[in-house]
Amino acid sequence: MKKKLKATLVGAGLLVAISGCGTSSSNGNLVISEGVEYEVTDYEKIVAPNNDLAYKLLDEIQTDDDGNVFFSPTSLFMALAMVYNGADGDTKVEMAKAMQAEGIDAMELNKANAALLTMLNKDSEDIQLRIANSIWLNKDYAFTKDFAQRTKDYFNAETQRIEVASSDSVKKINDWVKKATNDKIDKMVESPLDENLVAMLLNAIYFKGDWKHPFDKKDTEERVFHVNSRYQKVAPFMKLERKLAYMANNEFQAVRLPYANGEMSMTVVLPNEHTNLEGFKEKLSTENWEMLLQTAFTEMEGTLLLPKFKLEYEAGLNEALNALGMQQAFTKDADFTKMVEDGNVLITSVKQKTYLDVNEEGTEAAAVTGTEMGVTSAPPGDPFYMEVNRPFFLVIKDEETGAALFVGDVTNPK
Repeated sequence: MKKKLKATLVGAGLLVAISGCGTSSSNGNLVISEGVEYEVTDYEKIVAPNNDLAYKLLDEIQTDDDGNVFFSPTSLFMALAMVYNGADGDTKVEMAKAMQAEGIDAMELNKANAALLTMLNKDSEDIQLRIANSIWLNKDYAFTKDFAQRTKDYFNAETQRIEVASSDSVKKINDWVKKATNDKIDKMVESPLDENLVAMLLNAIYFKGDWKHPFDKKDTEERVFHVNSRYQKVAPFMKLERKLAYMANNEFQAVRLPYANGEMSMTVVLPNEHTNLEGFKEKLSTENWEMLLQTAFTEMEGTLLLPKFKLEYEAGLNEALNALGMQQAFTKDADFTKMVEDGNVLITSVKQKTYLDVNEEGTEAAAVTGTEMGVTSAPPGDPFYMEVNRPFFLVIKDEETGAALFVGDVTNPK
């Protein structure tokens, strides 16, 4: 039996505030290969799987030492979609299950990702959103013709051949990550690389955007944040008094903060004091979340107090994906015969690093069963008051496509 070789899959996500959008095959520094056929609306096929993956991963992904979680489902979904082109047999079936993309074949996924890439690629004075893919291939191996062509055509993925034993290869990979995330993530791999490494696939998302309604720095002041029932800390809280999209029921409050002209937003969900974050997440599903985003919010005057914070997050995703049904890909029985010529390949590592900075000007970041929630919005005539002084949940979303780009639990803002 041939020795199983190793491949590493990495997603590096960065998030900020955004505006502007493009739907052509070339937008900013992104170029989908000329002649590649896809419809502008093909992205709609993967928005629901992308968002469902986000909420399912929340139940499986590990928190950091402070209890925080912040990841990019879009970065992970695109990286897995590239690998999906090389999978076959049960490995392919399991990957589709974990991606929440059962019933969507590889070419449909490719076209949908090409459409989503062009829709999300934004560059304006108020919003930058850039997505980049790269593949680093051990010079002793070769991709199959179809895999190489598809990742280039539909994912704009640049493939570079590397000498695995060379420390210069590590530097090149980390330099690419640093550039793709605007210096927010500067290291994804350590030296030396695994001598059995065949390929590394990287996806990077960088987002930076200005709030449509910025917070005034002179109103920022220190207040108490209740990390849990036993521990509290002092943190800087920003203050905003104006009309915002708001909702409340007997379990939580939520507010939507638009970036730039409103094409992207951050939604902050604060469980009530008797409803903890875990209890809220148990009821979360794509259907429930979309119902809340689309029908429950009302434009209301009110006061928002939101912590100003930065966080960096890193997580290995092997176990989380395994729990979602993607198991064979990590074993000697993995079937990636459509990826590498003359080599048996398995995935050894899937990991993601992210960065998030929420301040007065905007945001910068790097990357289920649905028990129906009763919606009881606050009376539209009453001004709301929302002090985010305990663990909360957030989603950064592209409003035009509906894709959840970043999702997180903030238990301990820094």
